[in-house]
Amino acid sequence: MIRWCLFLTLSHVLPVLAGPGSYVVVSSQSTSDDPGWAKVIAKLSAEHQSVATMRFPDGRPDAVIEQLGKIHPRYTCFVARHEEITREFVTRVHQMTRKLDDDPYADTIWGILTGYDASNAGDIASTRQPLIIERVASGTEVALEQCREGIWYCELKQGRMVRKKPGEKPVEGTGPADTTEALADTLTKYNAQLFVTSGHATERDWQIGFAYRNGFFKCAGGQLFGVDTKGRRIDIQSPGPKVYMPIGNCLMGHIDSQEAMALAWLKSAGVRQMLGYTVPTWYGYAGWGCLDYFVEQPGRFSFSEAYFANQHALIHRLETCFPEIARVALKDPNEAGKMRKKIQGNAAARLAGLKAQDAVGLLFDRDAVVFYGDPAWDARLAAGDCAYGQELRQEGDKYTLLIQPRWGKRAFDPVNTNGSQRGGRPIVAYLPQRVKDIRIVEGSELNPVITDDFILVPNPGSTDGGALKVVFNAHPAG
Repeated sequence: MIRWCLFLTLSHVLPVLAGPGSYVVVSSQSTSDDPGWAKVIAKLSAEHQSVATMRFPDGRPDAVIEQLGKIHPRYTCFVARHEEITREFVTRVHQMTRKLDDDPYADTIWGILTGYDASNAGDIASTRQPLIIERVASGTEVALEQCREGIWYCELKQGRMVRKKPGEKPVEGTGPADTTEALADTLTKYNAQLFVTSGHATERDWQIGFAYRNGFFKCAGGQLFGVDTKGRRIDIQSPGPKVYMPIGNCLMGHIDSQEAMALAWLKSAGVRQMLGYTVPTWYGYAGWGCLDYFVEQPGRFSFSEAYFANQHALIHRLETCFPEIARVALKDPNEAGKMRKKIQGNAAARLAGLKAQDAVGLLFDRDAVVFYGDPAWDARLAAGDCAYGQELRQEGDKYTLLIQPRWGKRAFDPVNTNGSQRGGRPIVAYLPQRVKDIRIVEGSELNPVITDDFILVPNPGSTDGGALKVVFNAHPAG
């Protein structure tokens, strides 16, 4: 049996290694040996006072599972050069970070910090000022009523657009037939802090119109630019820090070379955090669902928290409806189709009224969407009106989650249904510290799931307007 060498460096010893801010930096041996990338690692470690830096043999991120499990940090940042970030690498990171303890959920909030080059990655690592998102722009419909201000152009109906000004309601208007320049302007002139896209895409371009002819966003040499229907090139230089959500795009998260769109977004568009599918997307739960937590619950979650809340929701649905396949580890998301026959014989699925395609879709999506950026950087929407309030109280070993409907009977309905697999998301609250010895005292009829670092309550659907409450006891897991 070959033993893989592991290099573990304890940079700081903190009183509680698994505390709410504990942070670990992980990289390959070759990345840490590269002088430019070593500076990125050192910068992150110093900024976050990381409890450890870890190095793994090239191509084997899962070699650090045991050491990472002992520390069990709140945040894990994988620093990687673009050529390392294969689809298999992303899948391995997803799977290894669910194995730090016995539950099936992600056990650390992680991100892959990369860039067009080490200099670009260093700029991302140096971004420390929290971002409160007030200006939103999108190439598809989003819930602007939940945003301070914004604008979206329709990918389905030519000329349709909606704009919201501060303090006003969204107003539908008429936009240009070709929205290439208009969307580029939202980045270069409007200075959008959140940019959302959907529709057809590859590693080299985004097709702006889904149901009609429109322009493209493309890239070359790390430069993002638009090409309108007349062939005119519109360069996009937008250095202001922002978040990018290609929630419905195929392959936007797949970095197959230095000419990948993801790297251009990071280099010339000021993107500091983004998600993206590493495969052609068709189901949508892991992508579109991030809007349900990030945009439609404004201010409640940072972007990384929203991404992982949606991951927890996806895994909970798999565990609840398709337990026979919920913990199957696929080497490639496309292998999900091979599970169809087994799923069709699943009695639990039939009782739940779900189709085999839903199970295949969940399994397909689970490890297909990547999170790029420093996971501890705090970017969130400006606080706004949420359909329900949630408050987590702690008194010693007693924790109470209060859920108060605010929108009457609509409190747990989808806020917006554009896209795929929208609505129905469970309520998620992160715990202030890792816990153990969990005992539910009140609210078991709500079927809560309580792990060492979060509580999840299935979406109750209908409501009479009364508050919901879950009370449990737990001890610190330090």
